[in-house]
Amino acid sequence: QVQLVESGGGLVQAGGSLRLSCAASGRTFSSYNMGWFRQTPGKEREFVAAVAWSGSYTYYADSVKGRFTISRDNAKNAVYLQMNSLKPEDTAVYYCAAGQRIFSRSSVESFGGYDYWGQGTQVTVSS
Repeated sequence: QVQLVESGGGLVQAGGSLRLSCAASGRTFSSYNMGWFRQTPGKEREFVAAVAWSGSYTYYADSVKGRFTISRDNAKNAVYLQMNSLKPEDTAVYYCAAGQRIFSRSSVESFGGYDYWGQGTQVTVSS
């Protein structure tokens, strides 16, 4: 069982930065691949970024590549999403997720690739 709690969301101007954190409970955190998704009202939750259990491999959505960086600290049971050059279209509720499927693009981009989800944190980017 893994419980996830996101933090770090808020209101920022376009071009600014935010760093989201996801704190995980459980002694087996280091065995889980971790992902970030986001969702806006009326739209499906979309994949943002993922990092393998080891921290050695990452995937990003094309819309955030070059602006966002996902990382993890297994000693602290935490995963992070550094978001730079934010745009109004990045406004959403951001969720972290944990899963143990094979770390491939098709798996990490899918909701089915994850077993546990956090409650989300709101990110609002003003123009």
